[in-house]
Amino acid sequence: MKAFAQLFLSLDETNKTNEKVKILKDYFNRVPDTDKMHMLALFTGRKPRRPINSTNVRLWAIESLNIPAWLFEESYHVVGDLAETMALLFPQNTESTNSKTLTEWIAEINAIAAATDDEKKAWLQNAWNNLDTQERFVFNKLLTGSFRVGVSQNLVVKALADIAGLDTNVMTHRIMGNWAPEDYTYAQLAEPQQAADDISRPYPFFLAYPIQETSTVQKSVEDLQNSLGDAADWQAEWKWDGIRAQLIKRDGQLFIWSRGEDLATEKFPELHPFMQAWPNGTVIDGEILSFRDGLPLPFAVLQTRIGRKNLSKKILEDSPVSLIAYDCVEYAGEDIRYKTQSERRVLLEELHGQTPHPNIFNISPLITFNSWDELAVIRGQSREKIAEGIMLKRKSATYQVGRRRGDWWKWKIDPLSVDAVMIYAQKGHGRRADLYTDYTFAVWDGDKLVPFAKAYSGLTDAEINKVDYFIKRNTLEKFGPVRTVKPELVFEIGFEGINKSNRHKSGVALRFPRILRWRQDKPKEEADSIDTLKALLGE
Repeated sequence: MKAFAQLFLSLDETNKTNEKVKILKDYFNRVPDTDKMHMLALFTGRKPRRPINSTNVRLWAIESLNIPAWLFEESYHVVGDLAETMALLFPQNTESTNSKTLTEWIAEINAIAAATDDEKKAWLQNAWNNLDTQERFVFNKLLTGSFRVGVSQNLVVKALADIAGLDTNVMTHRIMGNWAPEDYTYAQLAEPQQAADDISRPYPFFLAYPIQETSTVQKSVEDLQNSLGDAADWQAEWKWDGIRAQLIKRDGQLFIWSRGEDLATEKFPELHPFMQAWPNGTVIDGEILSFRDGLPLPFAVLQTRIGRKNLSKKILEDSPVSLIAYDCVEYAGEDIRYKTQSERRVLLEELHGQTPHPNIFNISPLITFNSWDELAVIRGQSREKIAEGIMLKRKSATYQVGRRRGDWWKWKIDPLSVDAVMIYAQKGHGRRADLYTDYTFAVWDGDKLVPFAKAYSGLTDAEINKVDYFIKRNTLEKFGPVRTVKPELVFEIGFEGINKSNRHKSGVALRFPRILRWRQDKPKEEADSIDTLKALLGE
C-alpha cells in the first residue's frame, strides 16, 4: 500500500508523459504480481465494490474527528470530494504501522461488506489510525469508489507492455473484456503467446479523430482537400448516434460489449437471432440504435432501456433496437484488423448477405460522392437522416487501436444553439473544487426564466475565473452546494439534438449541451425563449 500511495502522489506531481511512464515502470518493477493486477484493474475502471455506504462513512469520520457535522459538510462542499475532504480533516500523520500490500487491503475492503455495522466502524477507524496521511487519502479513494488519477490508460498499458516485452496493441487487447484481478494473473497477462484467450474478449475500438470546424464550410472543404488528398481514396458513411458496440460469436456463445467495456448481451435480445446465424469466430463493430420504419429514433428513446435491470414487453416495443454494422474485425476465427478498410467491407457485406434479418441487422450504407464539395452538400442532410454528421475512412486503412490521426475522421454537423441565462451554479471537482464551474441555464417563458440545461465545459480558465468572481458576489440563495445566481450572464449553449421530456420543467431534454461562448454583448432580456426550443422540436 505504501508503494501504491507513493505512485499516486508521484503521478500527481508531474504532467510530463515520459516521467509518468518511468514512474509506472518503477512501480511495476518493485511490487508483487498481484499488486500489478489490482493496480491495472483500478486504472482501467475496475473498482472494488463499496462495502460501506457514504452516510456511515461520513458519520464515522465526524465521530473520529470529533468535529461538528456542519463543519464537515461545509468542508465537503468546498473540497467537492468525500475522500479528499476526510484526508484533509484528519491530523497529519507521517508515520504508518501499515505493512499490508494493495492486494491485501482490497481483499479486506471486499470482505468487510459482509460484516455488521459495528464491525465495519471498528475496522474503518482502525485503518484511519494506522495509515499515514498519503496512504489514508488513497485508502479513502478506494473505499468511496471515487478513484481517479491523472494518467491515461494508454500510458499504463505502454509501461506494462514495456515491462512484459509485448507490443502495446497486444497488451491493450489482453486487458479488454470481463476479467478480475483475483482470477486473471500477471503471468497469464504477460505470457508471449496466449493459446486460449477468453472467448468473450472484444478488440480495442478504433476511434475517429474529429475534423475541427472553421469559420465556413468552404474553408473546411479546402482543408479536407489539403490534408486528406483525393476524395476517391476515401469512403464516407453517416455518423450514427447510438451505442458503439462489438458483437461477438465464438464457440457458439454470444457476447455484446459496449465501448465502455460493459457486457450488455442480455440488454439487446432482438440482436441474438441473427448473431446465432453467424459462423463461429465472428466479431462485428457497429452502432446499436433504436430503429423504426427504416430510420433511427432519437438517442433519448434508446436511453429508456439503458440501465434497466429488467426489460419489460412495453420497453421492448417502445424502443426496438437494430444494429448498424460498419466493420468486421474477426472473420472465420481470424483477426482481420490487418486487412484494408475495403477488404473488411467486402467480408462484412458477405456476412450480411448470408444472414439476412431486415431492419435488425443493417450495414451502414456508403455515401456516393465524387468530390469534397459534393460531400459537404450531402453532409447538410445529416439531421434529416437522424445522423450527427459524416464518417470518413481511408479505403486502405487497417483497423487500429484507440484514437488515431490519419485514417478515420468524424465530420460532425454544426451544433444547434440558443442564447440562455445562467441561474444556478455549483462548484467543480479536483483542481476546480473551489471554483464555480457547473452551471444551470434558463430561457424565457413569458416573463419567467425556465431552466432547461446544465453545462460545465466550453469556457477558458480566464473566463471561468471571471464567472466565478461574478457568482460569489451575486449569490441570491444557497441550497446545499447549489447557488442561485442573479440572472444577468448570457451564454450561447450548443447541443447535438433536442427531444421532448416529461421529466424536465422546460419539457425538453438536450443531447450533449455545452457552452459555445459567453455572450457579453447581449443583455439577459435578449436571451432566447421556450418557443425557440419548441421550434427546434418542430412544434
